[in-house]
Amino acid sequence: MIAKTFPRGGAEIPHRKEATEEKPIVTLAPPAQVVIPLRQHIGAPCEPVVSVGDYVKMGQIVGDSQQFVSAPVHASVSGKVTAIEERVLLNGTKCLAVVIENDGKDEEYTMPTRPVEKMSAEAIRETVRNAGIVGMGGAGFPTHIKLNPPKAVDTVIINGAECEPYLTCDHRLMVERTEELVRGTKAIMKAAGAQHGIIAIEANKPDAIAAVEEAIQDEQGLSVSVLQVRYPQGAEKQLIKAVVNREVPSGKLPAEVGCIVSNVHTAISIDAALTYGKTSYERVVTVSGGAVVDPRNILVRIGTPLKELMAFCGGTLGEPAALVGGGPMTGPPVESLDAPVVKNLSGILALTQEEAGFDENRPCIRCARCVNACPMGLLPLSLGDLSNHDRFAEAAQIGLMDCIECSLCSFVCPSKRALVTWIKKGKAGWTAQRRAASATGEKAV
Repeated sequence: MIAKTFPRGGAEIPHRKEATEEKPIVTLAPPAQVVIPLRQHIGAPCEPVVSVGDYVKMGQIVGDSQQFVSAPVHASVSGKVTAIEERVLLNGTKCLAVVIENDGKDEEYTMPTRPVEKMSAEAIRETVRNAGIVGMGGAGFPTHIKLNPPKAVDTVIINGAECEPYLTCDHRLMVERTEELVRGTKAIMKAAGAQHGIIAIEANKPDAIAAVEEAIQDEQGLSVSVLQVRYPQGAEKQLIKAVVNREVPSGKLPAEVGCIVSNVHTAISIDAALTYGKTSYERVVTVSGGAVVDPRNILVRIGTPLKELMAFCGGTLGEPAALVGGGPMTGPPVESLDAPVVKNLSGILALTQEEAGFDENRPCIRCARCVNACPMGLLPLSLGDLSNHDRFAEAAQIGLMDCIECSLCSFVCPSKRALVTWIKKGKAGWTAQRRAASATGEKAV
């Protein structure tokens, strides 16, 4: 089978997955106390639906919202609610959270179930919403909304590329929970009205490719697409171009070209909700990096302090040069290991000085490596400079909002310039300018 890829930009980067790619998933015992943030998704944060002193079951809703773009959050242990207060997230920001004292009983609440074959598309979406499932690859977009696309779609693509270095949680899930992945994919297809389901996997995961191919050999409408090992192969627009040769227009969603893209972990969580009535209160997290004593893939309850994952892996070899939440290319710095695991956290990386590769911001030498590497065909050097000098409207005119923030431009830059940091600043500035202009009826400049 010929491995597919996207046609423009991208690069081969060290994948550094050897430490965990062959290690089976292990389960971390739940902590004595969990902190359940009421903001774990793109969209409106939840409001608490429990009070201090209430007894809750594992899997019970503790926060919800009436806003359209939102998803409920659930208790990950059974026990008493001891506080509803602001707590720090891994990136240093704060949000309201429900604190639960674990009674050690794991008394569980489960949703009612019935065979998926007898469920309507609307019923599947309602179950997914009630389970609080969001995109678990990093974005955290509420999945029930994605399963109700604004236009007709014919193809569901399951993103098994996992192109970020170090991360192997999706890899291990494809190998160890293949049947659940297949059932979840079929449920997504039914909910979205799609006829084709394609599970796309990079070629550096031959055991996952073999497992999925065996599992779907008697399934109608399902196939595997083998991808080249190339970053950012797992980015949504690049993935769609590689797999079905369709190009999502600027500013549009995948449904514009008849596609829905979903993460491996998300599909498996959908199956757990539909088959077993299980809400979204746990996930697999990769703990890795050169400073970690014993890197692992860990099944962990939402709300578990990050420091407990690190301790479970034997701690670190000295002081890490950097801690990252997610993959090293797109994940934010971890500001506090007291912060809890959330639904869209795929990894915790403790990197050595050699691995971290900090920005130095030496002068641009106009080598154009960032231009050649950009998978969106943009001019990162210009976008970065304009954004850094608060010239947001000019940056927007040359594609600022089309940047997918893959960080490849910064990675290939010989001067180690903070291009993506500046571009993120530009996006935030341009969005703020447009919002302010809209409020006053003026034109953003």
